[in-house]
Amino acid sequence: MTRLTIRDAHRTEVAAIVRLLHDDENGRLREDPSEPLDPRYLAAFDAIAEDPNQQLILATLDGEPAGTMQLSYLPGLAFRGAWRCMIESVRIASHLRNQRLGEELIGWALDRARQRGCFMVQLTSQKDRTGAHRFYERLGFTQSHAGFKIRL
Repeated sequence: MTRLTIRDAHRTEVAAIVRLLHDDENGRLREDPSEPLDPRYLAAFDAIAEDPNQQLILATLDGEPAGTMQLSYLPGLAFRGAWRCMIESVRIASHLRNQRLGEELIGWALDRARQRGCFMVQLTSQKDRTGAHRFYERLGFTQSHAGFKIRL
């Protein structure tokens, strides 16, 4: 049973998406939802919206922002030139968690990746998000690699 409306986000919804990103213990350390909104958020939205291989997604429940994620479609030579879909910044509003809405959101992303002809979907999750790890494993994802980052 579909409960969420899932679609491409609009520029006027960037503040709501920033609030969703801020609505978690890690997001509170790096996101700033205060008004006026930092113009870098709108610049990032514009760059995403202009790129046909990027999608910023907003999920609503009864017309209210309920979740978000970004999908990046990546071409590559590996796997005989296969495309991948990278899922980033997945959030469900804290007061709506544990209602299977995240499962619906990720299922939608998997369907979108299949429609785009992607060979695989990949994502990263911070090491301290053990609940998220259990969630992704329940959906069929495997922890197949160790991830590395460097801040510039």
